[in-house]
Amino acid sequence: MKGRSIILDHLQDREAAALMVDGRLEDILIQSDRPAPGTVYRARADRPVKGQGGMFLSTPDGSAFLRRIKGLAPGDLLLVQVSGYAEPGKAIPVTQKLLFKSRYAIVIPNAPGLNVSRAIRDDDERDRLLEVAHETMGNSGYGLILRSSCAGAEAGAIAEDIAEMAALAEQLMQDAGTDSERLLDGDSPHSLAWREWVEPAEIVTEPGGFATHAVLDALDDATKPFEPLGGGAGMYIEPTRALVAVDVNTGNDASLAAGLKANMACARTLPRALRLRGLGGQITLDLAPMPKKDRRAFETTLRAAFRADSEETALLGWTPSGHFELQRKRGRPPLLELLR
Repeated sequence: MKGRSIILDHLQDREAAALMVDGRLEDILIQSDRPAPGTVYRARADRPVKGQGGMFLSTPDGSAFLRRIKGLAPGDLLLVQVSGYAEPGKAIPVTQKLLFKSRYAIVIPNAPGLNVSRAIRDDDERDRLLEVAHETMGNSGYGLILRSSCAGAEAGAIAEDIAEMAALAEQLMQDAGTDSERLLDGDSPHSLAWREWVEPAEIVTEPGGFATHAVLDALDDATKPFEPLGGGAGMYIEPTRALVAVDVNTGNDASLAAGLKANMACARTLPRALRLRGLGGQITLDLAPMPKKDRRAFETTLRAAFRADSEETALLGWTPSGHFELQRKRGRPPLLELLR
């Protein structure tokens, strides 16, 4: 099936959204029992962690951990936002840098300035968007980033989005509560799909859409460690307690270029494979044998592939044993955990 489709459905009573492109599953969002990124708390400082520059906080959903705590003392109340998913048994990661994000706009308290995404390069379009921003934000002391989705969008829709996010930020920043409380829930999968998947697509909302659009079959494949790379090559993606191990194999291809071909296919496929499986943290690639002179081409391809990915990933480089390491944000819970 050609084209883009966004399917809004449920999995095991969990709200879920799937993005299919030309008949292939490109992304999946599934509701978790854990607090979603974007959730805002009024939290109470609990106890500092010596040597780490952080502090545990008390929230209605359990313990949270905040880094960089200059000027913060136990007992203080502060606003924090969930920045990712915690590993089982660990505290919720939070930040004091609150972002109020919607389809077109990101409003940032305590960071004044109006900015347009660098992905929008047309000068006339940037001027148009800045004019909308100035008219809507006025003399607000809040910062604003207009997202790449603003390109070509109607000025009225952009202005409405900005105003809604600015009003929400104003309401929360003036909070005067006296106890820990959840003030804002992070976006649900359906809301997140509307916010992030902005390119034109067919929208499917009928119950059972995952079955009729082959999403369930694709999810079954994503629960398996093996990811085919074409030409008989493949990679095994296996999470352990310490890291995610990726092993690239050439299959039956015994040609001199087999290793390079498999590794380049891994570089192009890896962001999608990790995204669907919900894997993050430290990732170690055990690549197929290839000449050292081809490492730069591999890195370039890998960097370009992750640049278009939704989760922040740092390329750490080569180890003495020839492995390649990545550090990926835990922006979603593991797929296997959600499908249990």
